[in-house]
Amino acid sequence: MKALAQYLGPARGLAGVDGKVLAGPLLILVIMAMLILPLPPFALDLFFTFNIALSLIVLLVSMFTLRALDFAAFPAVLLFTTLLRLALNVASTRVVLMEGHEGGAAAGKVIEAFGQFLVGGNFAVGLVVFLILVVINFMVITKGAGRIAEVGARFMLDAMPGKQMAIDADLNAGLIGEQEARTRRAEVAQEADFYGSMDGASKFVRGDAVAGLVIMAVNIIGGLIIGMMQHDLSFADAGRTYTLLTIGDGLVAQIPALVISTAAGVTVSRVNTEQDVGQQMIDQLLVNPKVLFLSAGVLGLLGMVPGMPNFVFLLFTGLLAGAGWWLSRRHDRQLAEEQIEARTAPAQPEAPEASWDDVQLIDTLGLEVGHRIIPLVDYRQQGELLGRIKSVRKKFAQDVGFLPPVVHIRDNLELGANDYVITLKGAEVGRGQAFTGQWLAIDPGQVSGEVTGTPTRDPAFGLPAVWIDEGQREQAQVYGYTVVDASTVVATHLNHLLHAHSGEMLGRQEVQRLLDKLGEDGKSLVEDVVPKRVSLTTLQRILQSLLDEDVSIRDLRTILDTLAEHAAGDGDNAHDLTARVRLALGRAITSQWFPGRDELRVIGLDDRLEQVLGQALNGGGALEPGLADTLMNQAADALERQENAGDPPVLVVPHGLRPLLASFLRRRLKHLAVLSQAEIPDDRHLRVTQLIGG
Repeated sequence: MKALAQYLGPARGLAGVDGKVLAGPLLILVIMAMLILPLPPFALDLFFTFNIALSLIVLLVSMFTLRALDFAAFPAVLLFTTLLRLALNVASTRVVLMEGHEGGAAAGKVIEAFGQFLVGGNFAVGLVVFLILVVINFMVITKGAGRIAEVGARFMLDAMPGKQMAIDADLNAGLIGEQEARTRRAEVAQEADFYGSMDGASKFVRGDAVAGLVIMAVNIIGGLIIGMMQHDLSFADAGRTYTLLTIGDGLVAQIPALVISTAAGVTVSRVNTEQDVGQQMIDQLLVNPKVLFLSAGVLGLLGMVPGMPNFVFLLFTGLLAGAGWWLSRRHDRQLAEEQIEARTAPAQPEAPEASWDDVQLIDTLGLEVGHRIIPLVDYRQQGELLGRIKSVRKKFAQDVGFLPPVVHIRDNLELGANDYVITLKGAEVGRGQAFTGQWLAIDPGQVSGEVTGTPTRDPAFGLPAVWIDEGQREQAQVYGYTVVDASTVVATHLNHLLHAHSGEMLGRQEVQRLLDKLGEDGKSLVEDVVPKRVSLTTLQRILQSLLDEDVSIRDLRTILDTLAEHAAGDGDNAHDLTARVRLALGRAITSQWFPGRDELRVIGLDDRLEQVLGQALNGGGALEPGLADTLMNQAADALERQENAGDPPVLVVPHGLRPLLASFLRRRLKHLAVLSQAEIPDDRHLRVTQLIGG
């Protein structure tokens, strides 16, 4: 009923129906009518002319589209145009066989013109031309376009998992929002649907070519029988009349079919760029004057050979040489204009005396780039990295609980052309390479093939990777690589370093902004805690300690409630208060590492090792060198086994040992989370899957 209401509209009549909604059904009704009802010759002329015009429109639309999805309706258009041609063949066959004995104009002026003018009234020539058109359409264009559509559909379906993984990776890293992710997923699905439909729709054109041959044979044989037996025509007259009409009918149908087949080939063979097919061909063929000069030289030599059509060869020699000279002059003119602009640039004013304005404070966060990466961060060139950095900062603020500093970007000529450096308070914390126009294929460990390119490692996580060209992107995704562009590489690296150094970025100003964020509802709580029970500096140290161990500080109200309950004054130890806060945040910490899991698969300590560590803690907290090395090596081995099993890198220890082991083990095992048994909620079930010291 809902669909019916959409068709009927508010007025419950055709007046409320959009014309575009009725276009498809009306076309189908017209086609069905042509299959059943006889048409007068004038109507045939109208429909044949409309068919030619429609085929030209489809070809031009396919030429001017920039992406295949811009003409997503093409498979349906291909079906409708094929049905229209077949319906016209049926209608014209009916007229030719019924009225053909009256002469060439019996089936309409269009068929007569194609049978008389285009082939000079010679049915033998017309038959040969018709067969050549069918062979070109069937064996060359349609077969090639069908093969391209088949391969494109196969590769598109094989690449879908990799594309979906890349979208999920960008979403999880905060580089894109949920809306953009949905849009990109929908586009991937539309591409798969389009190429799958084109694979099937290409069979329509091949079947149309076969049907044209069958219809031609039926018309000629049927015309001979009808002409001689019903209209008393001689064999020669019947053969000439009906053969010419059949050839005209076949030509007027096959020429639009050839145009539509060409449009199908253009659509499936195009490479998506910012230019249409015509612009691509012109810009890439006529770009190098040397090519035109060499071609002109070869044609000139051929034109001087005796017996050759010298005028034609020398004519094209002149045209190519002239085009090469024009391109060469244009390049020289552009170079001269650039040199003039460089010479006429305003002179640099005399350097003024130094002042306090020249003193520049160190930026908290900085990104220095080589000169080839500048287009990624130049807003005038629509640099994608600028938007991604904004998304990274927004995602970080939502996950961690405070807004990171603004990333100050500048170029550094001392760096390599494709190098970049990420700095924190003036010191380098990360370095990598990015190649504009190329893609980084990251090996997650389960690829099924290899791609050629520049071997490297993912700067964020150290995974093996290869820088590849645009043409290898889909093949790499089929092999199972995670393929990302240069902007995503830099943004992901920045996001990783923000989380790794979040504690260092939290200053007194950020802590005060967090307290102000609580607003009027939390004003009394803030006044009761800061500075009465803990100073702003102590609160900053507590929050930094939480961030250093990847604990979010979004639940600031719970943190302040805990400090209000357990803090007694400025003499309190920040480490002890941090342990109290962790207990209060235990459920959130557990959910962070084990989202939606009732069973917690963790790393544990051997009982004897617990006793030894407990004795070391009671004796002052220092570990013997031998015990420290053994503990670190065994923890590294257990962590590797835990990650290979697909379980979170979490070590659960007694509450009293947690600060000691956390500060010791995380010196080398940065991504290891150390939780105390008291932080685990009672409704969660612990299962020790790996043991240290066993």
